[in-house]
Amino acid sequence: MDSLLEKIGEWIRQGLIDAIMGSFTGMFDSINQQVGDVAVQVGTTPGAWNPGVFSMIRALSETVIIPIAGMILTFILCYELIQMIIDKNNMHDFDTWIFFKWIFKTFCATYILTHTFDIVIGIFDVAQHVVNGSAGLISGSLDMNNAIALDTLQAQLEAMDVWALIGLWMQTSIVSLCITAMSICIFLIIYGRMIEIYLTMSVAPIPLSTMANREWGTMGQNYLKALFALGFQGFLIMVCVAIYAVLIQGIATADSVHMAIWGCAGYTALLCFTLFKTGSMAKSLFGSH
Repeated sequence: MDSLLEKIGEWIRQGLIDAIMGSFTGMFDSINQQVGDVAVQVGTTPGAWNPGVFSMIRALSETVIIPIAGMILTFILCYELIQMIIDKNNMHDFDTWIFFKWIFKTFCATYILTHTFDIVIGIFDVAQHVVNGSAGLISGSLDMNNAIALDTLQAQLEAMDVWALIGLWMQTSIVSLCITAMSICIFLIIYGRMIEIYLTMSVAPIPLSTMANREWGTMGQNYLKALFALGFQGFLIMVCVAIYAVLIQGIATADSVHMAIWGCAGYTALLCFTLFKTGSMAKSLFGSH
């Protein structure tokens, strides 16, 4: 009878060890997957991320927004010409060269408006070059090999009794659910950034149509700052992911099983928090508001 109870207890104990190892392995697989997905999504240009959406945004901008931007540009150029004429002592000190200046500004403003998408795409190409360059430097940090850590964890679990394993199994289950929820948050942040990029690109002609005027031009300047902030937010995201990957590698080799499990949850929560902050940090660095 005692032998039968021992076998049942050993069977339950082994089942708990397998369940804990499965949960722990699943956590690291989820971490590896989400880190790799973030690196891929951030390193993709708006045109390559979803060509269908990009084509739709471009068509809407060129069909619906550019005519409105053209009217705004016409108003600004007329206002600019009137200001040039009356600024010279109410036309008492009048120079014909101001017309050449106005023609030149008109040409520059029209060129900017007709090449709006080329300018926007060029800004994101520059930002993506920086992001892809950083991805090449930190790619080694994103490769998390946990074979040694899992062997160490297996040895620690073998030394525990049944009740300790039950408590640890409950903890791993809770942490696994938390990491799954935080993975959804990371998904929303990364994909939300791309949607924000598309929304910003869709109205590009309107702010860029104001660039010819000193008073109205602040709108266009702030828009360009916002574009650079969105582009280089990807670089900040890559830095956050690289730091997270290094921290997770340190947790994986921890001596305490409890520290390893809750450390994964803590650092994943920290990653979510820092990813949320990258948007405001990028805008602050580029002076966008």
